[in-house]
Amino acid sequence: MAASRSAGLRRLMREAAELRTPTDMYFAQPLDDNLFEWHFTIRGPPDSPYEGGVYHGRITLPHEYPMKPPSLMMLTPSGRFETNTKICLSISDYHPETWQPSWSIGTALVALIAFMSTPSLGAVGSIETSDEQRKILAKKSLIWTCNACDCKMQDHLDQMKAVSAPKPEAGDAPEATKAEASDAKTAEVPSPAANSVETVPAPIQPAPESVSPATPTIENTATTTEAPTQAPAPPAPTPQTPPTAPIQAPAATNINAAPVQNNSSSAGFFIFFFSAIFFALLFRRLKMVVPQNDAI
Repeated sequence: MAASRSAGLRRLMREAAELRTPTDMYFAQPLDDNLFEWHFTIRGPPDSPYEGGVYHGRITLPHEYPMKPPSLMMLTPSGRFETNTKICLSISDYHPETWQPSWSIGTALVALIAFMSTPSLGAVGSIETSDEQRKILAKKSLIWTCNACDCKMQDHLDQMKAVSAPKPEAGDAPEATKAEASDAKTAEVPSPAANSVETVPAPIQPAPESVSPATPTIENTATTTEAPTQAPAPPAPTPQTPPTAPIQAPAATNINAAPVQNNSSSAGFFIFFFSAIFFALLFRRLKMVVPQNDAI
């Protein structure tokens, strides 16, 4: 028994640490002097007569928790539940046979919010009122204060809204920052009309060969828009050497003609050589034919 109660205390302390930060729909914490009695605050479910309301209640936990279920009751008038009366839920002590030890106080509060939008149907701890009356009670719930824990509903609502408020993404900058960045870019980029200068490079005309070297004529054209801007200095002219008469190279002609002569000598030599061989063979053939005729 002592071991199970110690495990239950550790479980409650862990849940108290997890629920210390409000969610966007509920908030719950134990009393300072009693770990087995908790007070909770839930927001009215959206798209219902309870939307915009904040409702406060109490949870009583058995010493065998989490092996046995808690009991829940509403303290704020809502038009849906009786105040200071246990609510019959499948996760409350009205139905211990359906309770699961893996469920937690947060699980019970989520189920209570969902159960709030369903019809009463005469369930224990439920009442029937008109939607108009429930909307009026939702507005009045914001000024309700709990005498036991001295908490104000408006403060809890502000905390839960702060959690549910969308946070800017890392890539999205605030509008003021975007405007400042745009102004800075505009200040840095110079006006194209004031500083745009189109410079056309001046063509350099070569001097004719027959004329003595002189300073080449350089045309510098600069097209400016609006304010006149001094064109950049023209490039320094490159000194040119005076034209000289073309130098003929007779050696080139001799060099080209030499191989022709050599080729002619070689051709004549080969013609003579093959002619000599031809006549030698012919003479030998005739010499062989003559003796045969003499023999006949």
